[in-house]
Amino acid sequence: MLAKIMLRLLAVLLASAAVADTPPPPAGGEARASSLKDVSQLDSRQLTSDPEGWPGAAVYKNACAACHEGQVPKAPHKMFLQMLSGGTIHDSLTGGLMKMQAAALSEQDRVAVSEYLSGKLLSEQARLTPVRMCAADTSRFDAAQRPQGSGWGYHNARFVPASEAGISADQARKLKLKWAFEFPGGLRARSQPALAYGAIFVGSHDGTVYALDQQTGCARWTFKAGAEVRTGIVPYEAPSAANVRTQPPRLVFGDVIGRVYSIDATNGKLAWSAKVDEHANATITGTPTFHAGVVYVPVSSLEVTSAADPKYECCKFRGAIVALDAWSGRELWKSYTIDQAPQVVSTQANGTRVFSPSGAPIWNSPMVDAKRGLLYAGTGENYSAPANDRSDALLAFRLRDGKLLWHTQTVANDAWNVGCMMESKINCPPENGPDLDFGAGIVLVSLKGGREILVAGQKNGVVYGFDPNQRGRILWQTRVGRGGIQGGVHFGLAVAGTRIYAPISDMTDGRDGRPVTGPPQPGLYAIDANNGKLLWSAKAENRCGDKPACDPGISAAVTAAGDVVYAGHMDGKFRAYDGRSGAVLFEYDSLQPVTTVSGATAHGGSFGGGGTAVRDGLVVVNSGYGMYFHMPGNVLLVFSAR
Repeated sequence: MLAKIMLRLLAVLLASAAVADTPPPPAGGEARASSLKDVSQLDSRQLTSDPEGWPGAAVYKNACAACHEGQVPKAPHKMFLQMLSGGTIHDSLTGGLMKMQAAALSEQDRVAVSEYLSGKLLSEQARLTPVRMCAADTSRFDAAQRPQGSGWGYHNARFVPASEAGISADQARKLKLKWAFEFPGGLRARSQPALAYGAIFVGSHDGTVYALDQQTGCARWTFKAGAEVRTGIVPYEAPSAANVRTQPPRLVFGDVIGRVYSIDATNGKLAWSAKVDEHANATITGTPTFHAGVVYVPVSSLEVTSAADPKYECCKFRGAIVALDAWSGRELWKSYTIDQAPQVVSTQANGTRVFSPSGAPIWNSPMVDAKRGLLYAGTGENYSAPANDRSDALLAFRLRDGKLLWHTQTVANDAWNVGCMMESKINCPPENGPDLDFGAGIVLVSLKGGREILVAGQKNGVVYGFDPNQRGRILWQTRVGRGGIQGGVHFGLAVAGTRIYAPISDMTDGRDGRPVTGPPQPGLYAIDANNGKLLWSAKAENRCGDKPACDPGISAAVTAAGDVVYAGHMDGKFRAYDGRSGAVLFEYDSLQPVTTVSGATAHGGSFGGGGTAVRDGLVVVNSGYGMYFHMPGNVLLVFSAR
């Protein structure tokens, strides 16, 4: 399946560009090991040419595969297990959730299967530099630095007012790296940080959430989720009564196996957690939205990848929004993007059943429109045929009960899964794509005269203006990118006033899995929200040379702060643009090695997923996107002009 192909590619890339310093592989040794003792004598980079040669492959097949390849609804699919660190898997088997199921396994078997799934020896993972914890004088939280009202959630504008940002366009030219933090053992860093209470809250590849001191980078506390945290971290507070808060401040976020967590922002203690969908492939990619005591969680899935297996019954997942009480985690409502549950509609030539309708996942952070009592979200493609009108669409749910009131589709007949990339194409629906999701959140924009418009960017390279008062009628549409599976507007645009900043990914021809037409248009574009007219363009120059998995475009969400736009590019460059002209004010190469606050040497990679957090003179961003043909990395970078 594609996940395995990509993991193997990633391993090859890591062999030539390790994320953090590791000792060279010992001389000699076989690339294919036959026992755990043999493996212990090798560096994992010598084994990546044949992952199935690891001794843990047999352990997985005999003890795990019967549950973790889609057969058991509550069991995370193998692709999710491959996203975990070996230590996380081993801990689960030894004393965690899987202790009973692993009771018959020897310690040698538990180690072997943990190494096989994670693709790295536990002995190598154990060599990681420990995180530097804070001393008493840097561990205190600042109650006065309350959560920002801007960002992923309310209105989704990804805009920070200049008064909160504390950095003007002139000051942005003088930015310097203040400190860097290494995520131990990580290959990617996709969680958008949040700045509040004097701390930086951020998730990581191995599921650890950190509260880092803003000035020094030491850790005030850590919390371990069940799997990778790729969503942003959202601080929230209870209403105060007579200036006395009834609850401590909280943080909410999701992990890649579909669980939401609420923890105490001051000590990292768990308040509640909730599983939002029982499908084996369900995941949370979009950051939850908090509003008026409710957390709204978008649900997406990777079942699109499972369909690469000709024996897999494709497909049974439907996208959803789940509303949870912010203080107890109790489910208030759940609404699916597709009303009808999938049913058997046909049988493949090999006897595998086909289910439909399916798909329409929600990859993005939902947006609250309190005035209209609505919640907006954009969807992805259908997974199986026939395609319906809920894929690649803007959906409007009633805020109080989740009832879907209206929807507007922008691309019809989009049914696609990874089976279309396989030679047999057994599970490929007749439509065969084009897979043009709304991966970025919808934005509500105020125009002149009190009018409002909904703005959305899509992977087809088009930015749209919708009328929220006419059931999402399209007012204008502007093409700024060529588009593709990983092209167009990928993870998030930003809006400052009526100026829309649209980042375009547009990977090199053919590298994201489908034929494309026309030249790529990577870079940053400004559009007038009043009429959709292009204001300026800043096309990114391709300076990748012979670097593998390198592209100049912008996949990660962008952030506007005053008159500055911050953007991380897939070639590892982090730039600050002048929002008025598109001129580059500042550039930093995140591929260069840096000494982190723990004393380790690490570097970034491609920027993907979460964008930049800006507050009180600090610019904070993650670098590293080691999957899907992008460069790995594992650092949090903190810049300041002071």
